[in-house]
Amino acid sequence: MPRILVVEAGAAAPICEDVCEDWVRAPIPAHDLQARVDALSRRYQLNRLPYLDESGVLHFCSRSVTLSPTQAELLELLVARYREVVPREALRFRLGQVSGSRTRNALDLHMMRIRDRIQPLGLSIRTVWGRGYVLEAQPDLS
Repeated sequence: MPRILVVEAGAAAPICEDVCEDWVRAPIPAHDLQARVDALSRRYQLNRLPYLDESGVLHFCSRSVTLSPTQAELLELLVARYREVVPREALRFRLGQVSGSRTRNALDLHMMRIRDRIQPLGLSIRTVWGRGYVLEAQPDLS
């Protein structure tokens, strides 16, 4: 849970190592406090991790979506390497294990469907041309 610590004037500044924590010194103008709250909220949302449960439900930022077995298998690789490039060949190999089809078109179709499915969660899949795909939070999360 994100939190802002209010420190009294003259007290030692706390050391905040948690991305969900920030601090302000009292008294603080309302606009400065709002700016800190907004920044903390953005940092909190961008540092949340997606979670794929054993039932094929993808969870992110207190939202969830049910996936098909094939979608869950492909997303398992992307979730495990969240914000990192997952090679296209690794996804094609996994697709072949699940559906028997390893064609480029089959993977493209599944990725298109997965993108549509996860968009309401605030997640997107970015194509890294010539390399693979990256699962990441949409930049305009609020």
